[in-house]
Amino acid sequence: MPAQPRLVVPVANTLDTAPSFARIELPDLTRIVEWQNRLDWQPLADGVEIHRLYGDGHTGPSAAFIRFNKAGKVPFHRHTGYEHIIVLAGSQRDQNSLAETGTLMINPPGTAHSVISEAGCIVLAIYGSPVQFVAP
Repeated sequence: MPAQPRLVVPVANTLDTAPSFARIELPDLTRIVEWQNRLDWQPLADGVEIHRLYGDGHTGPSAAFIRFNKAGKVPFHRHTGYEHIIVLAGSQRDQNSLAETGTLMINPPGTAHSVISEAGCIVLAIYGSPVQFVAP
């Protein structure tokens, strides 16, 4: 059995508390396929699930693992803040490009797209602010 992944969920700092540091170690990220079923996945879109690391996705910044099943699709949405996506396993495609394992994508505020994964994938997504789902 693979070792338990070393994931530490961030704790917010306030001015009256000591700093806390969170880490997700790269070797654990690259082995996500081995331990993905230990996470609490919630439905996000058709054929797509999410495991939130911090934030609720409705207010403020957030980070999450997003798992696309075969032909999973996130509908058209607009970014109100920066989105950073690291493809950890598999591949996904939007209107602009194909992103395969190891790809880092940065979508700036104001950009819009939908995302599909024909074969399935898992990504780490970090959002500066929530996305807005809109009609294309």
